[in-house]
Amino acid sequence: MININSTPSHPQTVILANGSYPTHPVPLARLREAGMIVCCDGAAEKLVAHGLEPGVIIGDLDSVPPALKERYGKILVQDSDQETNDLTKAVNWCVAAGIKEVAILGATGIREDHTLGNISLLADYSSRIDAVMLTDTGSFRVYDHSVTISSHPGQQVSLFSIDPALTVTSTGLKYPLNNLTLYSWWRGTLNEAADRELSLEFQNGKLIVFLHYTS
Repeated sequence: MININSTPSHPQTVILANGSYPTHPVPLARLREAGMIVCCDGAAEKLVAHGLEPGVIIGDLDSVPPALKERYGKILVQDSDQETNDLTKAVNWCVAAGIKEVAILGATGIREDHTLGNISLLADYSSRIDAVMLTDTGSFRVYDHSVTISSHPGQQVSLFSIDPALTVTSTGLKYPLNNLTLYSWWRGTLNEAADRELSLEFQNGKLIVFLHYTS
């Protein structure tokens, strides 16, 4: 078991995707406190409109207005690879730059297909970088081994797995799981924490954990 503290103790790199711009205080605070903001293509326009500065703008750059291309020409990274989306390009850039952890914001909303795709991609990223996805309702994080997570009674919790054979046993959940097989994405949803910690035991797979914010 490991104990997870989801609150960074130092400025963290943020990747801002081109979905819905954050409105909740948690992701907004992470943006303000970021040491580096990596923008996915068109997200740069939203970031600048909210008074913040990008550190890198990456993508095919078709969605970056000419004025911003001129203003931020020195931090543009053009990547026209059609086999990856802009979020993956941003993650790849961070990995190549030696960045060990990122918070991904703006990866949900606007289009549901993009939302589902981006959440599932966390499982791909997890072997290369420590990534948490912050939305306007909660956080998504991937674990590849049994874990104990800090929580609080009543916190809403949902579990997802890309691998339909993955089974989970829990302690600290209101509705305990006993070798529950997550063969479909709905199977581990709509639970809640019953204590200040919840433990999830599983093997040979990757578990996506969603934790709802306190408020």
